Amino acid sequence: MMDNKRALEATGGDLDKAVDRLRERGLAKAGSKAGRSANEGVIEAYVHSAGVSGQKLGVLVEVNCESDFVAKTDDFKQLARELALQVAGRAPLYVSRDQVPTEVVEHERTVFRSQVADKPANIQDKIIEGKLDAFFAEVCLLDQPYVRDEKSKKKVSELIHEAVAKLGENITVARFARFQVGETGGGGNGAGAGS
Repeated sequence: MMDNKRALEATGGDLDKAVDRLRERGLAKAGSKAGRSANEGVIEAYVHSAGVSGQKLGVLVEVNCESDFVAKTDDFKQLARELALQVAGRAPLYVSRDQVPTEVVEHERTVFRSQVADKPANIQDKIIEGKLDAFFAEVCLLDQPYVRDEKSKKKVSELIHEAVAKLGENITVARFARFQVGETGGGGNGAGAGS
């Protein structure tokens, strides 16, 4: 309550600015929790048997937090559910950028470099970095646009930071697996790719 009052005072009574200020403070608090150990959590399962393609698919996602108390809350369980739906709908290959093998990144960089060979040399690197960002937004769960809020361009990582701010604990996605009937290559994202 006092935080709300202070935010309104700091913004001269502007409600929209006060809300933004409170959200920024919450995300700043979330950032300070990032280094804390997250050894509790849930494994969320999602199975989908209908859809445009008519194919069945299933997802397992491990979402961790710091305490079993938070892991049992409805907000945390809802976050895990949303992440499982995200994996089902967008089919990421990795949790985060640091899990993408160096050789995959270098291969993409080489392809992108050949695509921009006809552009001026001084802008090639910027174009390549933009294309790499787009690549990561496709294959990395945390970089993907959140499927339920694509208009605002919110990323999955921002959804998690909002939950950290709300629940007061560090939250991480440890790994996931995605399986689809008829998919070749052992199903899902394979061992280690999403872990």
